[in-house]
Amino acid sequence: MEGFNQFVGSTLIKALRELPSLTMLPLTPPPRLIGELPRQLFILAAPIKLAIQAVSLLWALLFKMPTPEYILVQNPPSIPTLVLVQLVCWLRGCKLVIDWHNLGYSILALRLGEKHRLVKVAKLIERIFGRRAFLHLFVTDAMKKKLVQEWNLEGQTLTLHDRPPSHFRRSTPVETHDASTKFPGFSPVFLTKLPPTHHIWNSITRGPPALIVSSTSWTPDEDFSLFLEMLKQYEHRARQGGLPKLLALITGKGPLRDYYMKEISRLEKVDEWEWVRCVSVWLEPEDYPVLLGSADLGVSLHSSSSGLDLPMKVVDMFGCSLPVCALDFECLDELVKDGVNGLTFKTADELIDQVQKLFSNFPDTNQLDVIRQSLKKEPVYRPLPRFQMTIVRNGTTGQTTGTHLSGQYYCTILPIQHGTL
Repeated sequence: MEGFNQFVGSTLIKALRELPSLTMLPLTPPPRLIGELPRQLFILAAPIKLAIQAVSLLWALLFKMPTPEYILVQNPPSIPTLVLVQLVCWLRGCKLVIDWHNLGYSILALRLGEKHRLVKVAKLIERIFGRRAFLHLFVTDAMKKKLVQEWNLEGQTLTLHDRPPSHFRRSTPVETHDASTKFPGFSPVFLTKLPPTHHIWNSITRGPPALIVSSTSWTPDEDFSLFLEMLKQYEHRARQGGLPKLLALITGKGPLRDYYMKEISRLEKVDEWEWVRCVSVWLEPEDYPVLLGSADLGVSLHSSSSGLDLPMKVVDMFGCSLPVCALDFECLDELVKDGVNGLTFKTADELIDQVQKLFSNFPDTNQLDVIRQSLKKEPVYRPLPRFQMTIVRNGTTGQTTGTHLSGQYYCTILPIQHGTL
């Protein structure tokens, strides 16, 4: 990889930052206020956002890098990205590879409604400018099937399920302790994750709490009210005995974060919570796998705006051998096998029943251990499928078969905000 476009302020993981062949080309971000405007004002301000993105991206692709052989673009966001990369590929003779992670118009529909005219226009643009590519990559078989049939895609197609980086694994007690020092006020809680033989354990007077982790974008496609209701019911059931104290750490940023965290703070005071604490944290990329590897249970609230993508957070959790309770939706079974490598739920009542069952004999975690063993038997690091394609290089056409594309790559990445086009 010899080029990488990103917005100023976004952070790459250390492994990418240290690549000698990686060149980062900063893009000018649109004002954050635009993505947080009410619906009526958002529609008026959206053209300003698109114009800023278009100028910044075109300048980078046309004038700040040599002509690439391939342009790899992740979708969404779709507008103006797909339109611009198609133009650049035509002008510079590049091959386009589209990495379909979701459908951009479906995310816009969360804010404006499926029947809104702008949503229909966005869907049409995404279909027209996303239909032709040298190669289409998909995160699910369901998405591949739908787009191939309904959008009549041109180009080769391939499903590549997301996989966690190789450094995602269970954390050691020392790693957990070291990471906990970065979160003021949480060290005592994290220290209880150390084995009873550790000298620090003697300073802990109560049994270890159960640690639940959830990562959310705080947007309507992830209904945090389900998690909030689970916490309320857990507090009630824990008072009756048989359950450990519960610490819930929520990672991520988004427009609904402040609303829900204020509601949690209110409930903790008004209802005098004694058994539950819920805190929102923001982690550096290097700390995130340590947190997942230290937790007892992960919860995914991702429902998918299109019903065709899979929650990457679950993939990360599986990489850390972390059992998961995931909100059920279409095509989730491509990743989570209910009762085998995780549990699925549709309501807050189902979620609290699952949590209570898993933690009923805590710190005896036999039921969680069974799920962890199934994750080890069915690893997420599966070999990539082999595929064949035609490569045109220096005027010579030839066939190549393998698990990767050779050549020069430029990844175009724009942030996905709630209400993005």
